[in-house]
Amino acid sequence: MNTSVLYSKIFKPFMFRLDAERAHHLTIDSLAAAGRIPGATSILNAMYGVKPSPELAVDLFGLHFDHPVGLAAGLDKNGEATDGFSNTGLAFMEVGTVTPKGQAGNDLPRLFRLPSDEALINRMGFNNKGAEAMADKLSRRRSRKVPLAVNIGKNKVTPNELAHEDYRSCIQTLYDQGDFFVVNISSPNTPDLRALQHGDELKLLLSTVNEEMGKQAAKRKAAVKPILVKIAPDMTDEQLEYTVDTIASSGVSGIIATNTTLSREGLTHPNAKEAGGMSGKLLCARSTEVISAVYRQTGGKLPIIGSGGIFTADDAYDKICAGASLVEVYTALIYKGPDLFRELTDGLKERLKRDGFRSIQEAVGSNHH
Repeated sequence: MNTSVLYSKIFKPFMFRLDAERAHHLTIDSLAAAGRIPGATSILNAMYGVKPSPELAVDLFGLHFDHPVGLAAGLDKNGEATDGFSNTGLAFMEVGTVTPKGQAGNDLPRLFRLPSDEALINRMGFNNKGAEAMADKLSRRRSRKVPLAVNIGKNKVTPNELAHEDYRSCIQTLYDQGDFFVVNISSPNTPDLRALQHGDELKLLLSTVNEEMGKQAAKRKAAVKPILVKIAPDMTDEQLEYTVDTIASSGVSGIIATNTTLSREGLTHPNAKEAGGMSGKLLCARSTEVISAVYRQTGGKLPIIGSGGIFTADDAYDKICAGASLVEVYTALIYKGPDLFRELTDGLKERLKRDGFRSIQEAVGSNHH
């Protein structure tokens, strides 16, 4: 039985009968266990691994990525299953969002499937065990075969005017564990968090983050690690332009576009009424629009990781041609299983060939040329 049939006929129907959050924990626990069992990661790699191909390789931020497809934040919130995940064919992964202190997040239920829309709605609220617990987990990693990003946020009880100190604290605790870092100011599930995307609060936040990254690098007599900012898809054109301008002038390494959306346009499933951020197919076009706008505004000089609604190789390729150097998946992994990474990378190779590009890097932003 091939692996995609295994997922679609056995694993997925079983998981989809469970409550969504319970299924989520089961997945993380299983992959965490696989990381500890001798030989289990080799089996995962044999089943799902993606063979490196030179035309898909990306060198960015001083890091090497075997291909452009990674895992978005939110799935492995505490960095517990990185050994398992890094053997499923992805080229990089984000862990988190992590906050300085552990917090329970919002009340249950808070994660909902919308199968007819191939979407998820979540209002988790940065539930995680805290930065110290994540540092402990990540320090025990056996496999460092793919770049790892640590996605950082603020505790719910921290007022916005002190938010920068929470981000600083996460960097201090986790600096050694991440290959790069992501500042999350765009989750819709922490009250007022998105207000940090605008104005002086964003300037203060980014200058604090840059200062702390510099301090940690200097202590280690090493180059400063890259830091990116993750933005929301729900800004007006004017807000987006202002936010991107602030981010670009701050000197950070790049932008992740985009987080989940509050829009419910086009959804048909009854769970569409649930509050929270929506991810999935219907976010795809909007996140690609945002990528395109960011690329245009920055003249392609600020690297972009594209995230939101990628289900097919065309979705990934559209984001790359719009200006993304790397892309991330999350919801499609739940609906399609880990064969997704092979499907996307094979499809990207076919599209490069079709369009006469010798490498994926030639395709980045090609819509604008």
